[in-house]
Amino acid sequence: MHLEVSNPEAPAMEPHQLHGIYWILMTSKCHTYLMETIKDVLDPACPSRMVLTRLGDRWTLLIVIALSLGVHRFSELRDRIGGVTPKVLTQTLRGLEKDGLVERTVYAVVPPKVEYRLTDLGRSLLEPIAAVKDWAERHADDVLEARERAEAQEN
Repeated sequence: MHLEVSNPEAPAMEPHQLHGIYWILMTSKCHTYLMETIKDVLDPACPSRMVLTRLGDRWTLLIVIALSLGVHRFSELRDRIGGVTPKVLTQTLRGLEKDGLVERTVYAVVPPKVEYRLTDLGRSLLEPIAAVKDWAERHADDVLEARERAEAQEN
């Protein structure tokens, strides 16, 4: 039995032959050929979509902004960001660490000491995030006014 894939140029392969990133590359319209990468973030199978999903998470941008100021311990991040539960902060930090955006350092002391910092990859997000942050701060009143007008029309 051969597996039908969404990329018509991909060779037919047995399912057991497709593993990990090769599976993504062979079944996605977002693929690599001879050092040329074609990305289409609107294609649900494109790996770049996963990156946008991480960045679109409710707490990711706030964590990156907080860590842009330097190294923070967990409680410092929680207090700096405000409104995030410890469970959600832990889950988000683990995801950012897994994606290579945040580095977690554990010190073998009592009580345990854990610090978080941005990696080089995480720091590469600072410029685009700063642009989004600036836009949000400049246009927050406009968005709130538009929201109020829409809600008034609904009622």
